[in-house]
Amino acid sequence: EANNQTCVILLISVPEGRLECSLLGKGFIFREETDTSYVVLSPAQPLKLPPKREIILFSYRTKYYDEFNVWQEFNGTFSLYLSGPGVHFTLPKLNTFGSHMCVTWESKSGLTAFWVNGKRSLRKVLRPGHRIQPQGIVMLGQDPDIFWGSFEKAQSFVGEISDLYMWDCVLSPSIIQNVYLDHSFLKGNIFDWKSLSYKCTGNVIVPSKPLTGM
Repeated sequence: EANNQTCVILLISVPEGRLECSLLGKGFIFREETDTSYVVLSPAQPLKLPPKREIILFSYRTKYYDEFNVWQEFNGTFSLYLSGPGVHFTLPKLNTFGSHMCVTWESKSGLTAFWVNGKRSLRKVLRPGHRIQPQGIVMLGQDPDIFWGSFEKAQSFVGEISDLYMWDCVLSPSIIQNVYLDHSFLKGNIFDWKSLSYKCTGNVIVPSKPLTGM
């Protein structure tokens, strides 16, 4: 933990057959609603979305708990949940031209915020002093209700996710701005899109050519 400024600390079981390559300029495309398509991410260290539908944006689950989940709720609000309790934020609508979203959580104080296109929401407090537990799995596209399974088609993500980074400390506003503007910034020490270990399952596309216009 870096000066008690933890965003997330994840130690993840890595499945066999994982791929490691640069995803710079690329993204994962989830083509349809399924209960079989997902991407499992492995860390470096031990969107306009449909209405009236809850959608999983990021899922980290250990054997018994949903440790760290980011959702869009039925009513369009966005939420962060930590092993049960959560906080909800009303944010600007995401759109089909791409939106940059950042979530920050400080373990010591519990201060939580969502950032959209470089602008921060009002902060809320979520589980001060809480610690993220290790030995879990990170998934994009599905919310596992049990370890490695029990997905719900109606909660699956449909769309494109790219440029995912994660650090074990809360970034300064200036660094978050640099990430949003694609300027120079420090390497993600939990996940870094430029050197990401992952495994796709089901109907997920990784374009062979870099994406443009983002």
